[in-house]
Amino acid sequence: MPTHKKVIVRKMDRDSVSGYVSPAEFVREGKLELLNTSGTVIAIDLREIKGVYFVREFGDSESLTRKTFTSRPRSEGLWVRLRFKDSEILEGLMPADLAQTMPEGFLLSPPDQRSNTQRIFVPRTALESLTVLAVIGASQRKRRAQDQRQVPMFEE
Repeated sequence: MPTHKKVIVRKMDRDSVSGYVSPAEFVREGKLELLNTSGTVIAIDLREIKGVYFVREFGDSESLTRKTFTSRPRSEGLWVRLRFKDSEILEGLMPADLAQTMPEGFLLSPPDQRSNTQRIFVPRTALESLTVLAVIGASQRKRRAQDQRQVPMFEE
């Protein structure tokens, strides 16, 4: 199934389900459509889900070794801190283009890009708050002000 992505769904009740989702449309009418590992399509209400972890492999844990960045992220995007209803804290990077966000929740990259988890979809219903810590982007770099000791060569 090359068009489907491996996911581990963590539910609010701490239960988890492994399976595959279509990356383009995995949320329909407030439910996550999942093809579980035994080949059955199931729909899970987003209100029951804490996070959908897009993973490289099922065998490895989806739980993150690092939930926060150790330093300012290098990639472009919105550096956000999520506070879940169970008080767990998770930081990640979201696209700076808010047109890419889904109305049902947020898709973010976790702090450790080398871990088994590549992306996480977090339903809005699982969150107590979302805080933007920084906007990180190439367009932010400002040119250095011209050195005042420099003699102007061409007058305008």
